Amino acid sequence: MNIAILGASSQIAKDLIISFSQKTTSHLNLFVRSTSNVDNSILKIVEKKQYNLLEYSHFSNNMHFDAILNFVGVGDPAKAASIGDKIFEITEYYDGLAIGYIKNHPLCKYIFLSSGAVYGGTFEKPACINSTAQININHIKKTDWYTIAKLYAEAKHRAMPHHQIIDVRVFNYFSHTLDMQLSFLITDLVRATLNSNVFKTSAQNITRDFITPVDFFQLIQKIIFSNHFFNQAIDCYTQAPIDKFSILDAFSKRLSLTYTLQEDFQGINGTGLKLNYYSLNKAPIELMYTPSLSSLDGIFYELEKIPGIK
Repeated sequence: MNIAILGASSQIAKDLIISFSQKTTSHLNLFVRSTSNVDNSILKIVEKKQYNLLEYSHFSNNMHFDAILNFVGVGDPAKAASIGDKIFEITEYYDGLAIGYIKNHPLCKYIFLSSGAVYGGTFEKPACINSTAQININHIKKTDWYTIAKLYAEAKHRAMPHHQIIDVRVFNYFSHTLDMQLSFLITDLVRATLNSNVFKTSAQNITRDFITPVDFFQLIQKIIFSNHFFNQAIDCYTQAPIDKFSILDAFSKRLSLTYTLQEDFQGINGTGLKLNYYSLNKAPIELMYTPSLSSLDGIFYELEKIPGIK
C-alpha cells in the first residue's frame, strides 16, 4: 500500500505513523507545511523506513496513492477557540487537495479525520443512529464554527457517493505522546499527578470514550485494507466509555491523586460543553473492527509509558 498522510505532523498522525512503521510494510508519503518543524522521532522513522517527507507544494495528482489520510486540523480545544474563522479555510483547502486527487484517481480511498463535534449540541445523550446535528442557525456561536466546518466537509463527501470517502469521527483521544501542556481532561490530570497538585474540576459529571493509538490504528487499518466500498462516516469507540468521576477515582486509587470538585469551576471548552461526548454507533460489520481496550484500560495503558507516572 502506498499511503499519503496530510497533516503528518499532527499528534494523532504521528502516533499512526509509528504504528504503521512497526506493524505494516506500507509505504508512507508524509505531507507537512514545513519539513524543518517535524519531530526528530518522526525524522528517524522516515530515514529508517525510507518514507517520503514532503511539503504540500509537492503534492500532485500525478503521484500514485492507494489511500489518502487527511489529519489537518485543530487538536487543542484552546486553539480551536482562538483560531476563529480560519478553521473554515483550513478545512476547505486541504479537503480540496484530497478531493481533487480522488477525482483523478477514483480507486483511491480518502479517509478524512472528522470529529464527534459534528453532531453539535451539549450531548445530553450520547450520539446514536437517529441523532441530528444541533446548531441554532439564528444564533451561531464561536463554539459552533468547528462543528459547521466538519459538517460541511462531511456533507460534501456524501455528495460524492461514487468515491470511497470515509469520515472518521474522533470523540476523545489519548496517547502518552501527547503534549501534556494541552488543555484536555486527561492531560490536566497527568500534570496534576506529576506535580503532586490538587486537581480542581467542575462538580458536573461527564462521560467520555477515549480511543487510544492501538484501537485507532486498528480502525484505520481495517478501513484501508477492506475490500468493501464505503462512503460514510464512522464514529470511533472503545469497549466501554467512562465517566469523569470514575476516572478521578481511578487516578486517586492508582496514582494517589488528590482532587476537589467545584460548583463554579470554569474550564476551557473550545467546542462547547458536552455531557455525554461519545457514540453508540458501531462500525460496519464488514470492517470487523473489535476494540481491544475500554476507555479506562486504554488510558492507563498509555499512562504507564509516561516518565514519572507510577
